[in-house]
Amino acid sequence: MSAKPAEAMHWADQAAERIAESGRPPVISTGISPSGQIHIGNLREVMTGDAVYRALRERGVETRFHFVADDFDPLRRAYPFLDAARYEPLVGQPLSRIPPPEGDETSYSEHFLAPFLRALAALRIDPEILRADGLYRSGRMNPYIVQALESRDAIATILKDLSGKQVAESWSPYNPVCASCLRMTGTRVLGFSKADESVDYECDCGSRGSGPMTGGGKLTWRIDWPARWMALGVTVEPFGKDHAARGGSYDTGVRVVQEVFGGEAPYPIPYEWIRLKGGGDMASSKGNVLSIGQILEVVPPEVLRYLVIRAKPQKTISFDPGVALLQLVDGVDDATAKNRDERALELSRSGGFIPVGVPYKHLVVVAQIAGFDEEKTFEILQRAGYPDVSREAVDRRLPNAKRWLDSFAPEELRFTLQSQLPVAAAELNETQREFLRRLAERLEPGMDGQAVHQLVHELGGEFEGTPPGEFFSAIYLSLLGKPRGPRAGWFLATLGVEFCSTRFREAAQ
Repeated sequence: MSAKPAEAMHWADQAAERIAESGRPPVISTGISPSGQIHIGNLREVMTGDAVYRALRERGVETRFHFVADDFDPLRRAYPFLDAARYEPLVGQPLSRIPPPEGDETSYSEHFLAPFLRALAALRIDPEILRADGLYRSGRMNPYIVQALESRDAIATILKDLSGKQVAESWSPYNPVCASCLRMTGTRVLGFSKADESVDYECDCGSRGSGPMTGGGKLTWRIDWPARWMALGVTVEPFGKDHAARGGSYDTGVRVVQEVFGGEAPYPIPYEWIRLKGGGDMASSKGNVLSIGQILEVVPPEVLRYLVIRAKPQKTISFDPGVALLQLVDGVDDATAKNRDERALELSRSGGFIPVGVPYKHLVVVAQIAGFDEEKTFEILQRAGYPDVSREAVDRRLPNAKRWLDSFAPEELRFTLQSQLPVAAAELNETQREFLRRLAERLEPGMDGQAVHQLVHELGGEFEGTPPGEFFSAIYLSLLGKPRGPRAGWFLATLGVEFCSTRFREAAQ
């Protein structure tokens, strides 16, 4: 790769260069708590990590990359998408140890994690998958649990220094799981044994006991994070802007890892949120989400990768699954597209991608004209001036187009070409009928979309005082049975002027 000035480099290359120059063996860590549906907003962390991982590997730097599912977090509340009667009694228990809402997954956490892992595979993102419950059960976290318990007062001082708040006298950096009620949110540490690696506790449920550190509890988040950096040797980590706030989790982690665990904080890559247009920041707890699987049914994986990788992590991404998504696809498909980020595309390749060679919006319209028949769609595209269109790519993309129409398309782009004159054509007034009569007479074989467009406007000008919208409505009512549809000139040229002329004469009677 040729050297570029730092300001001209892609953000992933800039990060990779700094990381490589640091001399620390790169270990990139990402993760999420599978407390609900893992949506496209959650993709930014793992995609950011993957982009840097790819950039480092291109430089010949041996790099590890993993994803940690925080399945040992407690269920915080019975979310709106859950059966309250069933899950209220389970609040406070680890996600990995409560039943799934439905299906045959082994646990609540796996119910939400499994589709996410399938999506990662489709996106060609291949980190080592770790589970927090497994890390604690393995005993790898025990040395850090001991250090945290021994340094309880020092950690409390760090928290006060950074937040200004004094922790309660009963506070502990470790939350045991109660053997009686199975919760970890109501327990208090009474003492611990370094030799036995055990913790004595009492619980709000009234029970007391002693439990092993190995799988018997979890460090609180602000301590768990730096402990994980140590246990996994993490040197690079993307994380959300909430953790990057002054005095937030990362600042706390920096001091804890240095002053308590004797380590060094990872290279930070804070990122902004992906926002759903018209809906704000995505949050599974609020139901304001689009699943990754939903979007991968609509666009190829490269497009979703490109959405994230082309933007600097510090920039908010506004995701619009409507017409803007089709334009994004065109940016990936079309080598001549404006503002195309070629480096982001290189980092977005996930294998087997074939450009269609046709604007996606155009394909959506043609597919509806052809009733989603593959052969007819291909024939119309070739006839409409796309002789080099890829048949294989068209066949792959038609199911995507169908799902986009069903889920996200604006009403004016949804239609069914009527095989007979629609009943709605009876609503046409005499002016509209005369317009269609003249249009049928003046449409000529071989006219392209621009020529038809000009003809429609010229004819409309012959009817002084009539709004242009009435003429377009006449066209759509006679073909689709509805007053709106695709761009008229291009639409009529694609349908074929002979078919349109016949239909318009019929509608004009």
